[in-house]
Amino acid sequence: MKPVKFAYERPGSLDEALRLLAEHAGRARLLAGGQSLGPMLNLRLATPEMIIDIGRLGELQRAETADGALVMGAGVCHADVEDGRVPDVARGLLGRVAAGIAYRAVRNRGTIGGSLAHADPAADWPPVMMALGAELDLRSTRRRRRIAATELITGVLSTVLEPDEMIETIRIPHAGPGLRWGHYKISAKPGDFADSLTVVVIDRDRDEARVVLAGRSQTPVLLPDTARAIAGMLAWSSDQSSAISAALNADLSRHGITPSLSPHDRAIHLASVTRAAREALTS
Repeated sequence: MKPVKFAYERPGSLDEALRLLAEHAGRARLLAGGQSLGPMLNLRLATPEMIIDIGRLGELQRAETADGALVMGAGVCHADVEDGRVPDVARGLLGRVAAGIAYRAVRNRGTIGGSLAHADPAADWPPVMMALGAELDLRSTRRRRRIAATELITGVLSTVLEPDEMIETIRIPHAGPGLRWGHYKISAKPGDFADSLTVVVIDRDRDEARVVLAGRSQTPVLLPDTARAIAGMLAWSSDQSSAISAALNADLSRHGITPSLSPHDRAIHLASVTRAAREALTS
């Protein structure tokens, strides 16, 4: 199929892009890497009146460390992180995640801000940003606001972004030597969307622990009971899997997930959580 007819604008500045977005609020879509929007246009799952191309705005492609955090423009590509052009302030986690997204052609163009704003349940970046305690700077012509990454996604392909609003920057706290992480992705083949994806972050310096679970049939959710169970373990041993399983079941029930899970889904979620926990506790 082909897209419906739409107008196309390539603004020369972020302010101009925001102005166009405000003028056509609800009827325009932002184009950065286009790795998600392109197929949606061709399948007519998205039918905007205008496409606003922000893919060449240098304002959105900067990355620097400031005030104890990595401040990264929403237009930074996955490949920029994979190739080390962006500082990995999470002790290797960002590079691992970037390298496992789809294929190199996709990573060359796909953007981190686009992945977050698209809010695909199986996307790689949302659970990582949630687990790292990242913050997002949102901007429109009306206001600027900062939210926690945990507040962004409200459902499948749904976020708190207003029709005239966009993600401008992502802020990731600089990790200290006490940070331990685990990341495990179960998919049909390398580079495919995740059937189950777990990110475990244990920060002994800040006395914090987060576990986030996501996948094709599951929008990213925090698992606080599972995080406490894993953080309380000083090292990995196979007999700890039962404690993780019990905590995971409690978390899934809290989110209302357990009744809808098939035995297969339950098994792969437990496997991804357990293997991510093992990596965090043995790193």
